Amino acid sequence: MKFVAISDTHGKHHLLTLPEGDILVHAGDISSRGTEYEIRMFLDWFAGLDFKYKIFIAGNHDFYLERTEKHKIDAILPDGVIYLNDSGILIEDLYIWGSPVTPWFYDWAFNRQRGSEIKKHWDLIPNDTDIIITHGPAYGILDRTIRNLNVGCEELKEKIEEVKPKIHICGHIHEDYGCTVSSETRYINASVLNFSYEFENDPVSFILSHSTLC
Repeated sequence: MKFVAISDTHGKHHLLTLPEGDILVHAGDISSRGTEYEIRMFLDWFAGLDFKYKIFIAGNHDFYLERTEKHKIDAILPDGVIYLNDSGILIEDLYIWGSPVTPWFYDWAFNRQRGSEIKKHWDLIPNDTDIIITHGPAYGILDRTIRNLNVGCEELKEKIEEVKPKIHICGHIHEDYGCTVSSETRYINASVLNFSYEFENDPVSFILSHSTLC
């Protein structure tokens, strides 16, 4: 199956050109201000895309998705759109887990304090997970800011090293877009906007089956 990964569209999704694929993954920050209107506009666009499976998580800008009860969110999800929030799904023998949580920074959505508070979320990830999607990066991996600081999550890195998924997809740190491989995991920061919130980066495509990574 061909995956296409994107992140951090911040309401500019309609300007994005996507390659063909089977599964589209959006790693959060689908909106700019996190309003219900912005979320609904994204969902309308996302639902209309020509992918067999469409998966997204929230990001730290997506306040509506944190403040709204689950049953109300479920009610606005279009058919064919999969929303993961500390949850997973099995798709054609691949188990995919998603979480919007990021280490605390000012007062954004889905922020958690480093240490035991954020670790509770990562402890939910099953050990047989093939793909982990989180909004924020793991510490030291595609997490370097424009100020040359590593701001990823230490506890997330430990969990990924324990689970050893084939793929970890994130966004959040626009300026460290790219891919790298460490141990048994390919890490992808799929932020399509740069630090100035301008389109600069291409969607990331990869082919993955339960037994083969290309």
